[in-house]
Amino acid sequence: MARVSVAISSPLPKSVDSRIPYNQCVAMMLLSVNSFLGAAAMTADSSFRGEVEKLKDKDEKGNQVTVVKCHGRLVGESTNEVKELVKPLIQGGGRIIIDVGDVNYLDSAGLGALVSLKVSAIRQGYCVLELSNMTPRVLELLRITHLTQMFSS
Repeated sequence: MARVSVAISSPLPKSVDSRIPYNQCVAMMLLSVNSFLGAAAMTADSSFRGEVEKLKDKDEKGNQVTVVKCHGRLVGESTNEVKELVKPLIQGGGRIIIDVGDVNYLDSAGLGALVSLKVSAIRQGYCVLELSNMTPRVLELLRITHLTQMFSS
């Protein structure tokens, strides 16, 4: 899996005041990023669909590998669907790969669902959850929200 690094040289918007708490700044950036990510997806299909595929071969550590392929928009209305697909897999342990290559829009609720699933996998202890086929837009959203490290381990 290739690693992609995205850098933006522009400073934070002038409207971001240094007296504003960090979490509010992140929320403001998410709104900006959502607008950026959504502009290209407005004409795309607004539905979400997920497929689960258990691979025949185990990974190098002997874990069962399951791929969850996500399609469409991972937004507030579809977060329950992705959670319902993945949570039972976490309880079963193994390696879960969430393929977001065909996700054409990811909002803060969708990102929150992915973070929640990752935290559940970490707490489970014997489950590895990772993202694959991240588009440049998804990578940028992870970078802006400082979540790149969370999903690279």
